[in-house]
Amino acid sequence: MGKWRGSNQGDDTIVVLIYVDDLLLTGSSAALINDTKVKLHQQFKIKDLGVSSLSGSKPVITPLESNVRLTTLEYDQAMGVQGDEILSDASSYQRLVVCLSPNLTETVKGKLSLGAKILEVGGLEKIFKQKFSVKDDEKLLKVSQCYLSTTAGPIAGLLYISTDKIAFCSERSIKFLSPTGKLLRICYKVSIPISKVMKAKESENMVNPSQKYIQVITEDDFEFWFMGFLNHQKTLRYLQHAI
Repeated sequence: MGKWRGSNQGDDTIVVLIYVDDLLLTGSSAALINDTKVKLHQQFKIKDLGVSSLSGSKPVITPLESNVRLTTLEYDQAMGVQGDEILSDASSYQRLVVCLSPNLTETVKGKLSLGAKILEVGGLEKIFKQKFSVKDDEKLLKVSQCYLSTTAGPIAGLLYISTDKIAFCSERSIKFLSPTGKLLRICYKVSIPISKVMKAKESENMVNPSQKYIQVITEDDFEFWFMGFLNHQKTLRYLQHAI
């Protein structure tokens, strides 16, 4: 996420939210938002999808009552607190704690870092060419943020679909020991030639059917499982079209 201040707009503020190749603009002034769009058009090839509305949203209550201070029984006993009600259902609080775990913090940092890097390098196509060997006539068709399932657990990264290959590169470097015992950090990469891909299909988690996967199967019976897409069906269509 970036925060820009217009030099000639007083105290007006423009906020740019970045998700892979999508941008969401909001701010305190419609004029400043339009001015930012013009500047972005001058620097990048972008498509304006118009104004987003919240009229169709479905608001829900927060999992816990706001402004409530939660303490443990041990704390109350030590501080001499009496008459404090015991939380009847701790499940909502437990779910909230899980959501706010350090893993979420690291994930958010990774997303913001990735967005900043995309802008710094000059777009996803340039990152693709930096990470992988690209042919002269090869065209990048689609880039999706997702997770690659591995034996060590899911790895967050970007899935690139081109006219020549399906490629994945992790957002952050992975630690591993070299044969000499030296600790190294490299990006986790996968590159599959389109000519070697037999099919790509949708799969679902047997325990949680709402969790969808994209399964890529090669001619030599290797399987790659990608998940966590913002829109897995759209990515699957690009994959099947490329194949």
